[in-house]
Amino acid sequence: PPAKPLIAAVEGYALAGGFELALACDLIVAAHNASFGLPEVKRGLVPGSGGMLRLPRRLPYHVAMEALLTGDMIAAKRAHELGLVNDLVEPGTALEAALKLAEKIAANGPLAVRTVKQIVTESQDWRSDDMFALQNPRMAHIFSSEDAKEGATAFAEKRPPVWKGR
Repeated sequence: PPAKPLIAAVEGYALAGGFELALACDLIVAAHNASFGLPEVKRGLVPGSGGMLRLPRRLPYHVAMEALLTGDMIAAKRAHELGLVNDLVEPGTALEAALKLAEKIAANGPLAVRTVKQIVTESQDWRSDDMFALQNPRMAHIFSSEDAKEGATAFAEKRPPVWKGR
């Protein structure tokens, strides 16, 4: 997976491959008029670009199965209620809202952002007994990084941090 967070901006219909692309992203911003769906079963097909694999990881199992087995669409409001969509916005503003979210993320320490994404992505299949043993070596470098020192110094000096990515 990409090291940097991916944000989908959805306006209107995100069906089949369009929905599968959104599911491949870390965050989804959608307009109120957006609809999501994997209608392939209605044509005797199956979603072949990750929809069957990712949807059950993003929604409760039974909700994902209903969407996959019926091919019905999920309205943006419902997708937001289920936690699939991070932010609901007015039609025509999804890209702008996604860019604002990206700016908010980009204002944080780049090493920390990349490490959070790496650990969250990789840990999906970790056993409970192994989680901390696998997490700790992946994050140890953060605490001794220049960015960590800069974050603490900037906080103490009540100023915005200047990240170096080291």
